Amino acid sequence: MKKYFAKKSLAKLIAGIFAALAVASSLSGCGGNSAGAAEAADEAGSGKHYQITNVSYDPTRELYAAYNEAFAKHYNEETGNTVEIIQSHGGSGGQARSVVEGADADVVTLALAHDITLVEEAGLIKAGWLDEFDRDSSPYTSSIVFLVRAGNPKNIADWDDLTRDDVDVIHPDPKSSGAACWNFLAAWYYADNKFGGDEAQMKEFLAKLYSRVIVMDSGARGSTTTFVENGQGDVMVSWENEAISTVDNYPGEYEIVSPSISILAQPSVAIVDENADKNGTQEVAHEYLSWLYSEEAQRIIGKYGYRPSDEAILKEYADKFDLNMKLCNINDFGGWDAAYARFFADGGVFDEIYVR
Repeated sequence: MKKYFAKKSLAKLIAGIFAALAVASSLSGCGGNSAGAAEAADEAGSGKHYQITNVSYDPTRELYAAYNEAFAKHYNEETGNTVEIIQSHGGSGGQARSVVEGADADVVTLALAHDITLVEEAGLIKAGWLDEFDRDSSPYTSSIVFLVRAGNPKNIADWDDLTRDDVDVIHPDPKSSGAACWNFLAAWYYADNKFGGDEAQMKEFLAKLYSRVIVMDSGARGSTTTFVENGQGDVMVSWENEAISTVDNYPGEYEIVSPSISILAQPSVAIVDENADKNGTQEVAHEYLSWLYSEEAQRIIGKYGYRPSDEAILKEYADKFDLNMKLCNINDFGGWDAAYARFFADGGVFDEIYVR
């Protein structure tokens, strides 16, 4: 078990939350034209001004607040043009559906490839997007860990402890949250190892685990609010980056427990081609996502608790992560299309084992 202890202040987190809310408010207030790539002379009378919208998932709020500022500076220095990035955040599945239903996103940066595939299947993203950027269009990764209260009063060490009758679990809803899908797959892989592939026992184990979930929020950030601000539950199954942020911002109040088996979570990014073509933002959108792989951006990624895809830079931030955890990956489940159809589609394994 690896523990992390906080070093920063509650005030900083509250400030970050209000900043994120301000961004969300600005997006909703701009109406249908907020995502348009308006080209106009900048204040100095030279260059062009672009506006793009990044539809992302819940826990990336702080990361993209920092990245967008750095990227805008880089883009101006490289091209002489200016760019404003509008952010939208929510549960990853819900965010994907919002784009399908008309949200004018130029790029999507979602929790899992399947959510972007939904946008592709709606005709908004060109086929082959997974290979457009390095590492399956995943410029950063994360994992799934447990967040517990200081001192770990319930002595939670591994997935088995989440099935105990005296443990209350906080976990988002796999029907709307990408994090929740990664959580489920990590637990399933643990059960597969524990029971030697006996599916009946595996389902029984998952059913017991989910019977201990007392609040199932629509997204990962909602689960953090439930666990941290509302004080519910004994353990939260969490994105690693979200857990790191919590212990950093609540000194001495929380610890991270690394389970014996977890999963390499690969959030994906893509250009929403139909919107970018319509808005005239294809070039700036491509540069926006490409620059995520730059050394400067990779260090921002590490600072905010995501695992940089650059192995050398990942090592610079090794003190943040438990790099010794055994990690499965989505290929162990046949890829995201197969995994989603089997586990999370209507009538899938999750519906079978979970009684709402």
